[in-house]
Amino acid sequence: MLRILAMTLVCFAGISVSSGAVFAQGVLMSDEDHMLPRMHQRHHRPNRPVFNYRIKALEISSSIKNQIAQTQVSQTFVNMGQSQIEAAFVFPLPYEGAIDSMTFLVDGKEYPAKLLPNQKARKIYEGYVLRNQDPALLEWVGQGMFKTSVFPIPPGAERTVQLTYTQLIRQDAGTNDYLVPLTTAKYSTLPIESFSLRCVIQSNQKLNSIYSPTHSDLEVDRTSPNIAVIQLKRKQFRPLKDIRILYNESNRSLSANLMTYWPSDARHGYFTLLVTPEIERRESEKPKPKTVLFVLDRSGSMSGKKIEQAREAAKFILNNLRDGDRFNIVTYASDVKTFRPELQTFDSQNRQAALGFVESIFSGGGTNIDSALKTSFKMLQKDTGPQYVLFLTDGLPTQGETNEMKIASHAEIQNTTNARLINFGVGYDVNSRLLDRLARDNQGQSQYVRPDENLEEHVSRLYSKISAPVLTNASIQVSFGDAAANSQLNRYYPADHFDLFAGEQLVLVGRYQDSGRAQLSITGNVGEQAKSFDYDVDFRPQSEDSSFDFCAKLWATRRIGEIIDLIDLQGKNSELVAELVRLSTQHGIVTPYTSYLADDLAHPGDLSRLDLSIEQTESSLEMLEEESGASGFALRGFKSQLKNADSAALAQESQQNFGRIAQGHPLQNTPTTANPSNRSYNAGGLVPHRASPAGGAAPQPPKSSQPASVRGTGKYTAYLKGKTLIASNATDIDPIADSGKLTVLIRFSNEYFELLQKTTTDENQLLALQEAGEEMIVRLQGKAYHIK
Repeated sequence: MLRILAMTLVCFAGISVSSGAVFAQGVLMSDEDHMLPRMHQRHHRPNRPVFNYRIKALEISSSIKNQIAQTQVSQTFVNMGQSQIEAAFVFPLPYEGAIDSMTFLVDGKEYPAKLLPNQKARKIYEGYVLRNQDPALLEWVGQGMFKTSVFPIPPGAERTVQLTYTQLIRQDAGTNDYLVPLTTAKYSTLPIESFSLRCVIQSNQKLNSIYSPTHSDLEVDRTSPNIAVIQLKRKQFRPLKDIRILYNESNRSLSANLMTYWPSDARHGYFTLLVTPEIERRESEKPKPKTVLFVLDRSGSMSGKKIEQAREAAKFILNNLRDGDRFNIVTYASDVKTFRPELQTFDSQNRQAALGFVESIFSGGGTNIDSALKTSFKMLQKDTGPQYVLFLTDGLPTQGETNEMKIASHAEIQNTTNARLINFGVGYDVNSRLLDRLARDNQGQSQYVRPDENLEEHVSRLYSKISAPVLTNASIQVSFGDAAANSQLNRYYPADHFDLFAGEQLVLVGRYQDSGRAQLSITGNVGEQAKSFDYDVDFRPQSEDSSFDFCAKLWATRRIGEIIDLIDLQGKNSELVAELVRLSTQHGIVTPYTSYLADDLAHPGDLSRLDLSIEQTESSLEMLEEESGASGFALRGFKSQLKNADSAALAQESQQNFGRIAQGHPLQNTPTTANPSNRSYNAGGLVPHRASPAGGAAPQPPKSSQPASVRGTGKYTAYLKGKTLIASNATDIDPIADSGKLTVLIRFSNEYFELLQKTTTDENQLLALQEAGEEMIVRLQGKAYHIK
């Protein structure tokens, strides 16, 4: 009899119920008693057969209107083996009433499907797990399922399976939550050749915030105030996490959407606030005048292509200023030159004159950063609207004041108008720590441009973003009844005053100490007029589900970036180092300074030893002494990505980018250089344990972008130490020293499946991380277990 192959097919339903978000996927499998393989390469499984197949295409199309989503999933796969595959399609569901219609088509032929209730489905799931000693389906235990009849797939043949269904979109706290589970693709040996997602959202009200906590590279095209088209296209794609799309609807000119999460074991909650201005500006509202100073390095090292690109960047700015804006161009080498001695009001005549000045810029001489910044800040005037200084340099200060601390101090003193300083570091020779210090002291940010990247693109992209300020010098205030404003909030980012621009969405994250109804106010300047926007919000108590658990990881990502920045600019501090270690371990955010967390050769008890982790981290933090060179460049770029992350997924993407930079590959678009909808991240590898000295050979990171020693679910992380997998909720446990505190449980025993009847979906996903030949230390339902 032909061996029957059970193949994982990526299909999905995204349903959230009162117990939390449920990630339901579909699989192809046989009804017969056979081995159900996990399709990706796994450790400790030498006897697994090798199956030869590939996924050719996965296309997902959905239309959402008035909270009803119609979804069609079409997948084409090829049987590359020598035997015919006989398989049925199984589609897990969280509960029976979630989907009101469903159709299965295989190459255009409709196959009947029947609904199995939870208890019968549970037995089927547990049967697969028991027969194969594999937890692939653990996360679906307890859910109902649809099941089709068996259909054949001949050797060498293609089959297209199409699934169509309608569902009600979950809504919570004014947020619509659409889930596109894709994680079954992690069971495949090969990536999907072609993947596409197209989701159209239509609303009777205006669409305001559109946000993905899982994917930062979704393209969002707002075709009108009420319609948005969201797309994601990839080649050779291996989707390791589900896609979530959150959106809200409001007719207000400034939308504020609050999402909160308070873990049961935490002393405080976490929040994410999305602030979105009206998409279309009213005709009566003209953009408010702004001040833009472009400060351009023309030292000898800028000769050739760099000075040409700098000229083009200056022209782009001049061609995109608006009448009434104030501007000037400052160039510097050993000396400082300006287009005009004072700020100019932009008009056609001044534009032509400024373009002539730009054409005459040539390179030569040293680099007098101190004088250039002093000259620029002295031009600015108070009460003239938003002010931006775009500062460009490609080298170290060599003329005038060259001391890093003094240059930063002089700039902060001269900046009496609270202008925002935006730095562009070009090439590896810049003092990246100096630029970061200048940015922090002057309410700005730093961007780093590799030698082979286009400088003009970086400058023009950022200028396009800041060209139309909607609300400037803004801040938030929260009042809980009689409590003082903001007394219940702490460590929220951005912490300083912020600016909001047309077409931009602010993602603000923080923690809160108390729960309840509150009034949230966003105050700032619309032009020269102060204005306040008030909202009634609910900071919820301890969460009953994990719908918004990403708030905690997103906050931790930015907090880690802030900690690294403080250590970089102010020196090591024992409390900051300990906090860096704790947050990295708890949330699975591996940095260049905590990369030992990915070391699977370490002793299992090492995770519980804070002193050992602090010692290793302090040693790794010496990398921050590298102020220039490829490694210094990479370190500051990585730090900037963490500080400005707007999705929890960006922590891993930042690690990958660090690896790319260290190898001399281009830095992908970051949150500070591009609109979130235009980002593209490519896997590059986990960060190395140690960066190379400035100017030295770049270190080679491991080949895998997500090592097997660090595994994660939506909520939890687990670390492989030797042959013991330690869950992030049990890192304080030493498997040997604390063995007496652990309940021993044999995996796949009757007691194991009895426990599964009590565990949550999140806990089941955590258990599914354990592989054959491994032991696991984990807390489930508040109790510590040693699973063997």
